[in-house]
Amino acid sequence: MAKRWGMTVPFFDRTLAESKELIAELPALGYTDVWSAEVGGTDGFVPLALAGEWAPGLRLGTAIVPASTRGPALLAMSAATLADLAPERFVLGIGSSSPAIVERWNAGEFSKPYSRTRDTLRFLRKALAGEKVTERYETFEVKGFRLERAPKTPPKIVLAALRPRMLQLAASEADGAITNWLAPEDVGKIRAEIGAETELIARLFVCVSEDAEKVRALGRRMLAAYLTVPVYAAFHDWLGRGEVLRPLHEAWAAGQRQDALKAIPDEVVDALIVHGDAATCRARIEEYVANGLTTPVLAPIPGGEVPIPQAVRDLAPGTR
Repeated sequence: MAKRWGMTVPFFDRTLAESKELIAELPALGYTDVWSAEVGGTDGFVPLALAGEWAPGLRLGTAIVPASTRGPALLAMSAATLADLAPERFVLGIGSSSPAIVERWNAGEFSKPYSRTRDTLRFLRKALAGEKVTERYETFEVKGFRLERAPKTPPKIVLAALRPRMLQLAASEADGAITNWLAPEDVGKIRAEIGAETELIARLFVCVSEDAEKVRALGRRMLAAYLTVPVYAAFHDWLGRGEVLRPLHEAWAAGQRQDALKAIPDEVVDALIVHGDAATCRARIEEYVANGLTTPVLAPIPGGEVPIPQAVRDLAPGTR
């Protein structure tokens, strides 16, 4: 049984305000963590601030906030605020994100993603320790910044990492690695890059449903949106799915969206999305853990015959 068992907040079927009661229930169900995300819905920090009040004791983590959509000092201030609200329980997850999020949506520059993430990590280490930072990094420069109120205990920092170079950076300079859209059999390859002791966190998309064809149709839409992003395409090429996903990428590049969806094989959907009845889903999650995943972070998706609140309860680690 996993020592940690996380949940993604807020839930896909409701607003943050409507999530209060279900979040408050998580500790009693056996969940240890809640992890936010930051794409085009809620920001990464506010859901955790509220969850810290609604469910005291849970570990709070961002998975992830982009390293390029906030200035370095603002990112440090947001992290310091959460670290003050939840001492020793907040984990800051950062990553390079994607060109769409950084450039098209936030008017930023998606340049040298590895270097920007590395530089942000190194800046945050100093800033969150209360140091005054004046330093020229490869991708930005900071002159004379010091947090007015540095946290008594600096938060752990973990990196979104999909391939060897970033995974190795997460192991050598950060406190852990975050990944997603992987199968249980992929965990060993990632673990080989980060070693046995580094915390490995992964968001696992789960649909509690025994209607496999319905789940696969839903899953294909989700996977097409992610696996056609260059960083995820490269990730799955590295994992060994390059050839099986080639028809997807060719159809997508040609603008043939429906053909692209049809090109995703059932076995890929079944590998990357956890589905079945609740017992089957829990057993599948435990496969990830047995293969080396430290912290599974469940993301129950709507569309199955089991409503999300019941899925959250049925997927809890203590449920049998």
